[in-house]
Amino acid sequence: MEAAVDNQSPSSSDVDVTPRGASSAVLRALQLIQYDDSDSKLQAAKEIRRLTKTSQRCRRLLAEAVIPLVSMLRVDSPQSHHESALLALLNLAVKDERNKMSIVEAGALDHVIRFLQSENINLQESATAALLTLSASISNKPIIGASGAIPLLVNILKHGTTQAKVDAVMALSNLSTYTDNLTVIIETDPVPSVVTLLKSSKRSSKTAEKCCSVIESMVGFDEGRTALAAEDGGILAVVEVLENGTRQAREHAVGALLTICESDRCKYRELILKEGVIPGLLELKVQGTPKSQTKAQTLLRLLRETPYPRSEFQPDTLENIVCNIISQIDSDEQSSKAKKMLAEMVQVSMEQSLRHLQQRALVCTPTDL
Repeated sequence: MEAAVDNQSPSSSDVDVTPRGASSAVLRALQLIQYDDSDSKLQAAKEIRRLTKTSQRCRRLLAEAVIPLVSMLRVDSPQSHHESALLALLNLAVKDERNKMSIVEAGALDHVIRFLQSENINLQESATAALLTLSASISNKPIIGASGAIPLLVNILKHGTTQAKVDAVMALSNLSTYTDNLTVIIETDPVPSVVTLLKSSKRSSKTAEKCCSVIESMVGFDEGRTALAAEDGGILAVVEVLENGTRQAREHAVGALLTICESDRCKYRELILKEGVIPGLLELKVQGTPKSQTKAQTLLRLLRETPYPRSEFQPDTLENIVCNIISQIDSDEQSSKAKKMLAEMVQVSMEQSLRHLQQRALVCTPTDL
């Protein structure tokens, strides 16, 4: 499948949508899609798909093709039309918020949901990709969530092709950013399937990032935390993303682990510690995003034997927190690695402080002295 897919929804740039701004190919496609004969419509759909594959300008110019393309998805339309029209709509929606909304408003969602249940694997894949793209629109998230698409996406995540599974988890990640969709998602028990996909994915991949995004949302529910802890290697997979994922994936991973530990420290602390999370947290404390650094610091505090400073003579510094945790680690290898990471972190911290002092000295004026 060659359709372009996005999982974000940036605004379209303004273009000339008058006939003078359109190429002859665009005008011909718009004429063909209006004809009654099925061969002309099929030819138009294929041409629209080609023109909109990489051209943002053509996506704007061909926006009026949305309604006739959606009509080609009807049950009474020739089956050969379905995939061609769906892929044309998919390309029209990429990076075009107005087209995303127009496609849903034209009634495409009912047809897409029907295709998700199709025995035609290609059509099922195209429908999943379409939902991924359409779900990037803020306006579409509640509509898709209420349409019955979420259980079908989770079913694709369990039984679909590899590409369909990837698109399904990305669509679920998009939909999970709308709060009302979260309860719908958790009711479908998606965590085992998300963990399975995560374990089979490269930890630095976009797929792993989206898996951790969904997991972070799901562990806000007791059912999600229980499901993750019950999955063999589930927490370990999240820890591995914390160590080797993209910056955003690491933020999702530490957020998920922090939510779990905060929900029931006694229940989950040992489960997290035994997966060797400390070195990754130390590195994240230095190199992560601002949010990751804060979450890593908080999680390190929760993972110590006593999560609160014991006295004014033992301040709750990162060094004390980590040393306390290291003393409880059974594995010599993990302990050695954590100590090395701590030494490197302290060195980086000293270098940063020195650079800060040097910068202040450079901008210091006589009145400051």
